[in-house]
Amino acid sequence: MTRIVHLSDLHFGRDRPELLEPLVAHVNGLEPDLVLVSGDFTQRARNHQFSAARAFINRLQAQTLAVPGNHDTPLDNLYMRLMRPWVRFRRHIARDLEPCVMGTEFVVVGLNTTDPLAWQRGRLRRSSLRRACAFLSDDRAQDKIGIVMMHHPPEHDTDVGKRLMRGADDGLLRLRDCGADIVLCGHLHAWRVAPFRAARSLLLVQAGTGLSNRVRGEPNDLNLLILEDGAVVIEHHVSDGADLSFRCESRSRFRKHDGIWNALP
Repeated sequence: MTRIVHLSDLHFGRDRPELLEPLVAHVNGLEPDLVLVSGDFTQRARNHQFSAARAFINRLQAQTLAVPGNHDTPLDNLYMRLMRPWVRFRRHIARDLEPCVMGTEFVVVGLNTTDPLAWQRGRLRRSSLRRACAFLSDDRAQDKIGIVMMHHPPEHDTDVGKRLMRGADDGLLRLRDCGADIVLCGHLHAWRVAPFRAARSLLLVQAGTGLSNRVRGEPNDLNLLILEDGAVVIEHHVSDGADLSFRCESRSRFRKHDGIWNALP
C-alpha cells in the first residue's frame, strides 16, 4: 500500500496563518510515503513568500515533489516574468520544474504548465509531454499506476468560466496513450474527482486550496491517495470548523476495468 498526499494552491502571501500548524500536523499525521504539491506556492512570487513556502516544506516529514503554478511566476515584474520566470521557484522550492520519481506501486511525472506569455491560462508543452511519456513508458514503469502532476487542469467542469490551457485537449489524449492513469492538478480552488469525459482511462484528481483565504465557497483541503492492488482510494480532507483541524470529509474508490476507471461502492 502507498499513501500520497496531494496539496495545491497554498498561496503564501494570501494564506491563513492560523491554518499553518493544523495543516503541517495533519499531513505528517497521515504518514504519507510522498507529498505532491501542484503549484501556486505563493501569491505574487516574492522571495519572502517563497521562503515561507520552503519553511513549510522543510517541516513535512515525507519526500515532497512540486511543480510551479502561474502565481509562482511574477505578474507585476514584466522583465522577471519574461526573462527569468522560474528563477525564484528554482532557488527556494526545487531546481527541477518537472520532477519524476518511481515507487514500488507508482510512477509520478511532473509537468510545468505555467506560461509567462499567458500568465493565467497556462500551456501544456509538447516537449513536456515527450519527456513524461518517455518516463511513463519505461519498462520499469509497467504495471505501476502512472500519476501525472500539473498545475492547470486539462479539463474543466461545465460550470468553469476560465479558458482551458493551450494544448490541453491533445495533451490529455497523449497522456492517455502513453500510460498515464491519474492526473493531479489545482488552479481553480475547487475540488473534483472523476474520470475525464474525453478519456475515461484517466482519473482527474483536483485539489482546492490548502491554505489560501481565497476559498471561493469551498473549504481549505487536501487529498490523500491510497494505492493498493491496482485500486485507488481518494480521501478528501477539509478544514471548515472553528478548531481549524482537518478531517476526512469523503472517500472515493476507483478500479480500472477494461482500461476504464469505475467507481466502487
